[in-house]
Amino acid sequence: MKPKFKNIVTWQQAELLMQPAYIRILDQLGKQLEDHSWKATYNDVQTPIPGHELCLKKNDNSICVNLWELCFQICFRNYTPTHSELESQEVEIDTSLIDATGEVDWQCLDDKAQKLVAQMLADLPS
Repeated sequence: MKPKFKNIVTWQQAELLMQPAYIRILDQLGKQLEDHSWKATYNDVQTPIPGHELCLKKNDNSICVNLWELCFQICFRNYTPTHSELESQEVEIDTSLIDATGEVDWQCLDDKAQKLVAQMLADLPS
């Protein structure tokens, strides 16, 4: 999935948020997987966007999640992951992650990353 931006302002807001959100996701995954029964590995991926995917394995179950998809769920409002590399989705920035001065609201970003990772892990098969 490739995000489609409405205008240059949306693009600039995404540019501000994407790297910090990605880092917060990795941080939360590290913290929350420490005491988790699923084994995590990371793989390089080239499509649809170069980056990494998280692969979780437990017994005969395995799940892989593209880290950019998690990042998009944090940065964009009502983002729905899609598995089509060709599909574009117009996105809307979650402006609650940007403070009144136009900078990243770190506490809000941390909270959203923590909740997203916790929910993803809670949704894993038992």
